[in-house]
Amino acid sequence: MPTVRMPNPATLIPEAMQALMAVNKAILGAGVDAKLLALSHLRASQINGCSPCVAGGAQQLRHHGATDEQAHAVVAWRETPWFSDEERAALALTEAITRLADQPNPVPDEVWDMAAKHFDQKELAALILNIAITNAFNRLNAPTRQQAGGQW
Repeated sequence: MPTVRMPNPATLIPEAMQALMAVNKAILGAGVDAKLLALSHLRASQINGCSPCVAGGAQQLRHHGATDEQAHAVVAWRETPWFSDEERAALALTEAITRLADQPNPVPDEVWDMAAKHFDQKELAALILNIAITNAFNRLNAPTRQQAGGQW
């Protein structure tokens, strides 16, 4: 296992961590189901290979009522029966936003339209912010080699 290069950068600049946590608090207060936000967080973290966020995301997902089948199958959500249409729309949007550079049309209309069918604009805003803040945390953790179960 690689050695942690340095503490999480946001912990070295406390104001940055406070700002990140304030965004998280605002997202949680926007009315989107916490299970759905945890599902999105876990999927983005899986894509980015962020071990502390994957571990924390799986724990949060179970805490908010996900079944073991759901928690274990997030990475293969398309091939399983355990996710609702709303959850599938959030997962597709999460993947598209997390993989912006992987395709010429970063968020295809079909992905956006499916999400917009299930979420109003405020809920979409919360979901997009959740994906963005998850990617921010992933990008703080991965280059500094933070480990699941490690100190923040």
